[in-house]
Amino acid sequence: MKLYYSPGACSLSPHIALLEAGLPYDLVKVDLRAKKLENGDDYLKVNPKGQVPALALDSGELLTEGPVIVQIIADKAAGKNLAPARDSVERYKLQEWLTYTNGELHKNIGPLFNPALSDDAKAVFKDRALGKFRYVDSQLAGKDYLMGKQFTVADGYMFTMLRWADGMKFDLSGLSNLMAYKARVGARPMVQEALTKEGLLKAA
Repeated sequence: MKLYYSPGACSLSPHIALLEAGLPYDLVKVDLRAKKLENGDDYLKVNPKGQVPALALDSGELLTEGPVIVQIIADKAAGKNLAPARDSVERYKLQEWLTYTNGELHKNIGPLFNPALSDDAKAVFKDRALGKFRYVDSQLAGKDYLMGKQFTVADGYMFTMLRWADGMKFDLSGLSNLMAYKARVGARPMVQEALTKEGLLKAA
């Protein structure tokens, strides 16, 4: 498999999933502004959406949406328990978390990276995202991870959003469950490895 990524982008989520799954993969860096690969090739010929992540399967198929990509990664390494069994209620709860992270956090924090957005507009998106993080904090009471005791691919996505919030100077210090969760996920060896491979952490 081949993961097309940009350092620190939402592609960090499937990158974490691939490492946690222990699956072999190649990492291909994308310049999202220029829509070019490191070798100069046109990324739009790979993924016409021009976004990351994209996962090229060994079959030649290409998948392009993060919440879908992390589920196929989990299913290819079922023994790692990165997602509950298909057709179980728990699997739908995982999809609920992936959808919430995508629709409520990703879509509210993402616009903050746009320099053309006015300060007033940014304040609206930031306030919305803070409200969503408060909900996550409430749901983490007594839990190690979003689904309980077991780390899943939903946690890699949520962790990526928390990194974005850091970059945007969100004050989440009052959300003690969320802060403990972020530290717990961030300390996982495979999460550290993904950050290091993307140049976001200096190698020890």
